[in-house]
Amino acid sequence: MPTIAIVGAGPGLGLSIAKVFGGHGFDVALISRSQDNLDGLAKQLADAGITAAGFAADTADHPRLIAALEAAAARFGRIDVLEFSPHAGLVFASPQEVTVEALRPQIDGFVYGAVTATRTVLPAMLEAGAGTLLFTTGGGAINPYPQLATVNIAQAGLRNWALNLHQTLGEKGVHTANVAINVLIGETAPDGVPHRSPDAIAQDYWDLHTRRDRAEHVIDR
Repeated sequence: MPTIAIVGAGPGLGLSIAKVFGGHGFDVALISRSQDNLDGLAKQLADAGITAAGFAADTADHPRLIAALEAAAARFGRIDVLEFSPHAGLVFASPQEVTVEALRPQIDGFVYGAVTATRTVLPAMLEAGAGTLLFTTGGGAINPYPQLATVNIAQAGLRNWALNLHQTLGEKGVHTANVAINVLIGETAPDGVPHRSPDAIAQDYWDLHTRRDRAEHVIDR
């Protein structure tokens, strides 16, 4: 069975992505900080007939993230798809308020975490000549929001790297894409706030994996 590793798995979009890929025959490796939460998600997927297991790791704890992905590969076999979407809540800071100390956690979690996860799974993808890397950022990675300056810096760096990977890995059989989500993720939202359900957004990830036709997908409505 092919396997997807979802880094940053939670009860919203992560679970929806797991259900979409699991519904197409994928085993699912779930990675986030809380083992209890992961076990709950794995139980929900099992009830839907999807084989899943959780491996606890924080994306800013790079040795533990490596260990979690290696454990997932040992449990399921080669990771065929990596989806990277950590979320620890919004951190508000204006551009003039950015400090090295405030920026470092965002860089550690988003950029260094993505590099760590990718370098862990990529060798096996390259050996097989097949694989998919899907990175999730916010719309501020493209058009920054002044109130989210530190998050935007980190996500813009991750987006830049993802687009570079797309240019260099495609000829080796590994498709890379950035997903920039510029809407509220949810079934409902306050009046005037654009939103999409996590189930609808998750289908876009499946389309990116199967069509392999673009480096970036922006969700803004």
